Amino acid sequence: MKVCGFTIVRNAVKYDYPVVESITSILPVVDEFIVLVGDSADGTRELISGINSPKIRIYDSLWDDTLKEGGRVLAVETNKALDLISPDFDWAFYLQADEVVHEKYHGPIRDSMKQWLEKPEVEGLLFNYTHFYGTYNYIGDSRTWYRNEIRIIRNDKNIRSYRDAQGFRKNDMKLKVKPIQASIYHYGWVKNPRTMKTKVLDFHKLWHDEEWIRQHEGMDEIFDYSAIDSLGRFTETHPEVMKKRIAEALWNIEMDTSRKKFGLKDRLLHFIEKTTGYRLFEYKNYSIRR
Repeated sequence: MKVCGFTIVRNAVKYDYPVVESITSILPVVDEFIVLVGDSADGTRELISGINSPKIRIYDSLWDDTLKEGGRVLAVETNKALDLISPDFDWAFYLQADEVVHEKYHGPIRDSMKQWLEKPEVEGLLFNYTHFYGTYNYIGDSRTWYRNEIRIIRNDKNIRSYRDAQGFRKNDMKLKVKPIQASIYHYGWVKNPRTMKTKVLDFHKLWHDEEWIRQHEGMDEIFDYSAIDSLGRFTETHPEVMKKRIAEALWNIEMDTSRKKFGLKDRLLHFIEKTTGYRLFEYKNYSIRR
């Protein structure tokens, strides 16, 4: 069984992505890792080169910033990286630059890839998600956050990144997947409030024009982390690769996890989910193989 990891990244230093931690978090379970570095002026390529692993292959790409519809440029770049994977690999393991895997999941991930290797009807593996918000102590626990997504796929060039690169489709059809007992730790919403504001404004440019951004985001320099509907406390351990980054975090945000900012409908749906574990009307970009 051969496994290739792959990711795309641009301006990792400017936006303080944990991309080094992301890549190194799955190096033990992949045979090669392809990093497609977008045109950056902040030392991103040098940052990736500094990982200094023989498994890593770095390629360069020029992003087309005119592809604003639905964040399409992210899927275009992801497909470029996917196409760089040699056909002799069985699985492709995708991580975005702010996603990290805890080392406790390495065994279950390898076991699942082996389990379904000879079952071609299984086109991908579905991960759980933990979304951190504000600091490393809080997690988003409302319907705002997706609970699952595909991160391991067959090395099949008919499988393509979908929409804004959140998931994948094959011939525009949902992939048939098997859930596995492993989580992706998503740190995209944990940054210094100034860095977070810069990232949000710049990323909206992949979807919208300047007028939309002024109307919806304003031009404040500080991101307002209090504008969240529901949070919970994170009480487990972070991946080992994140320990240094967490220790060096220089900002602190205290939020009241007991406060919930829901309308009546969302309050009811939140109650049902927390009581039963079932999320009504959940969007699923995949088809679970029975």
